[in-house]
Amino acid sequence: MVEELLVAAAATGTAAVVYVASAARVIKQYEKGVVLRFGRLRKGVRGPGFTMVVPFMDRLQKVNMQIVTMPVPSQDGITRDNVTVRVDAVIYFRVVDAAAAIMRVEDYRFAVSQIAQTSLRSIIGKSDLDDLLSNREKLNQGLELMIDNPAVDWGVTIDRVEIKDVSLPETMKRSMARQAEADRERRARVINADAELQASKKLSEAARGMSETPAALQLRLLQTIVAVAAEKNSTLVLPFPVELLRFLERASQNQPQTAPDQAAPEQAGPDHAAPPPEPEPRPEPAMEPEPPVEPGRPVELEAAPERPFTAERPALRVHDPHPDDPPLAHEPLLHEPSPPHRAARSDDAGTAGCI
Repeated sequence: MVEELLVAAAATGTAAVVYVASAARVIKQYEKGVVLRFGRLRKGVRGPGFTMVVPFMDRLQKVNMQIVTMPVPSQDGITRDNVTVRVDAVIYFRVVDAAAAIMRVEDYRFAVSQIAQTSLRSIIGKSDLDDLLSNREKLNQGLELMIDNPAVDWGVTIDRVEIKDVSLPETMKRSMARQAEADRERRARVINADAELQASKKLSEAARGMSETPAALQLRLLQTIVAVAAEKNSTLVLPFPVELLRFLERASQNQPQTAPDQAAPEQAGPDHAAPPPEPEPRPEPAMEPEPPVEPGRPVELEAAPERPFTAERPALRVHDPHPDDPPLAHEPLLHEPSPPHRAARSDDAGTAGCI
């Protein structure tokens, strides 16, 4: 009898141990448990720690309450300005209602992934390429709202959505590079033009100041010479001072123009006659160069051109040169003056032959 009681007690203890072992559950701090008894949801969600369920009657499902980081696969789309792009993103979400995440959706992770992909394609089609590249904050907010609206009923909240990368075709990349280069060149030209305008204004002011004080121009010239000579040894050609040229010009204008000295003609004596006026020199005609004479070949002399005879020719004096004759340095007198007349004497017979 006693043995039977001991065996029954041992069996009961073993059954109790097996029951407790099968009914005991441990829920982690970042998890919550949802209990289903015969398929029906039990009220209340089990918190973290040790808990018990009825074996073979209750089913405990644990739900992770941490923030989940889920990458969104790359999606090909066409923007509003007809540019084909490939965009990928990343989404951060967490479960706020464990019971709704279990009862209202079969797999909340897969559901969030699919709604993120479709929302990303939609936001690509509604946006321009410039918005995808430069205005991502606005696109992230719009994408977050599009995903969060259906996810609220699933007990899931979207913390953040970020567009990771936007892949462009190679032709579009080259076009954008040319556009950026042209824009940079335009800015450089505008800045250069502004600099030239400001420099011209400053130079005009400096020119007005130097015009009032001419010595400033000479000082500036000397400064330029010093700056050029300081770099290396070089030959400098200095311009002639303008002030000195002006001084010489004023001096030449103030000098009175004097006529050439004309000597008064002396009275010609009975034995001397006044010298004839020298003819004015005239320019000689340009002579063409003679061709070289080959050796052994006779030289042909060209006859002088005949002068045309004119009936009416002005009478020429003895000392007047011919108009066609070259000027002579000295022309001798054709008629020497005769000695003065004297009376014959008796002793001239011996000297008559000498005369």
